[in-house]
Amino acid sequence: MPEGNWFTFEEHVQACCACDLHRGIRNKVPGQGDPHSPLMFIGEGPGEQEDAQGLAFVGAAGQLLTRMLQAISLPRERVYICNVVKCRPPGNRTPDMQEMQACLPLLREQFLLVRPRIIILLGATAARAVLNPDIRITRDRGRWVERKGVWFMATYHPSYLLRSPERKAEAWKDLQSLRAQLMAMKLYPDLYDTLHDN
Repeated sequence: MPEGNWFTFEEHVQACCACDLHRGIRNKVPGQGDPHSPLMFIGEGPGEQEDAQGLAFVGAAGQLLTRMLQAISLPRERVYICNVVKCRPPGNRTPDMQEMQACLPLLREQFLLVRPRIIILLGATAARAVLNPDIRITRDRGRWVERKGVWFMATYHPSYLLRSPERKAEAWKDLQSLRAQLMAMKLYPDLYDTLHDN
């Protein structure tokens, strides 16, 4: 995509006042990573560290996400990472449905720019906003859903795994499923062409 489209997207993010979340924040957090990645991760919203730096997933949960990607031999800089809402909710609360609906046009704009083949939804909030409001993460995580040629899977948010480490085994199964899907779709042949026996 021409760089101008990303410039326009950034302008849209910075100008957005579609809900009240923009009041009192330090930075909006559009997202970052490989702008042409076949793989996109979507979380729910920025936290304190993200608000301070203007970058997605840079706190403790982001560090865990980086380690999770490393566990399947995938460098973080090769994926695109963002959130449903671009402004930190007060006190790190969960964004409400009205706030997420207000931000969805920006998320759709990102999707059209990146054009990912696979989207991983981190946590129930992102899964409900993007896929289905009735999703329950403990029941529906790890399941692949295909829509218009794009594959979606919901899994636990890294911040939840920090609070509930007993769930990490399930998250590891989801990561292995992601790696298998990446290999089947030949999306990172330079990373996975020699890993078929792993």
